[in-house]
Amino acid sequence: MAMSFFDQFASPSYLGIPLIAIAITLPWVLYPTPTSRWMNNRLITIQGWFMSRFTNQLMLPLSTGGHKWALLLTSLMLFLITINMLGLLPYTFTPTTQLSLNMGFAVPLWLATVIIGMRNQPTVALGHLLPEGTPIPLIPVLIIIETISLFIRPLALGVRLTANLTAGHLLIQLIATAVFVLFPMMPAVAILTATVLFLLTLLEVAVAMIQAYVFVLLLSLYLQENV
Repeated sequence: MAMSFFDQFASPSYLGIPLIAIAITLPWVLYPTPTSRWMNNRLITIQGWFMSRFTNQLMLPLSTGGHKWALLLTSLMLFLITINMLGLLPYTFTPTTQLSLNMGFAVPLWLATVIIGMRNQPTVALGHLLPEGTPIPLIPVLIIIETISLFIRPLALGVRLTANLTAGHLLIQLIATAVFVLFPMMPAVAILTATVLFLLTLLEVAVAMIQAYVFVLLLSLYLQENV
């Protein structure tokens, strides 16, 4: 019974064909595309307003050189939010609970920010490895520590997103199983537990949006250091 809780994180397949590709491409089908008309409907207007506000907020601390990343970071956040939200529906699969997928997003984007910093301003990029005013005996140790912390950044990005979503899904399934088991024996306790389940579901909706925003925000901060 304990192992069945983790079956929801297994990649689905049909006739031996993995369906994770469909789960990844599905979010882009759900968003309406703008039309050539002068007046759009309310959904497209709200979607455009949200993307504009988020892009302005995300690009605010960045210099002009970092504004080239606006389309990529905004698209990534919409993609992560949609996948996380769809994963809360019954009988669905959440690709962002797979560490390999999250690391596939985190490592190339982090590496791109590092390469940009080393190409445009190598002195400043390498200067982050040694804080100003460091005593001479501590210089080798601090360089090693800062280098390790630099290479841990993509791992932290991927693990943070995976751990938060996995923990939330496990809690929802555990409490839902408790409601199902307790209802025939103790209806009052089961109703109270169902209320907790409802509140936890609302919390997971917030976590799904916040984690996508934090993922993109940290990438923008890494970009800010190297632009």
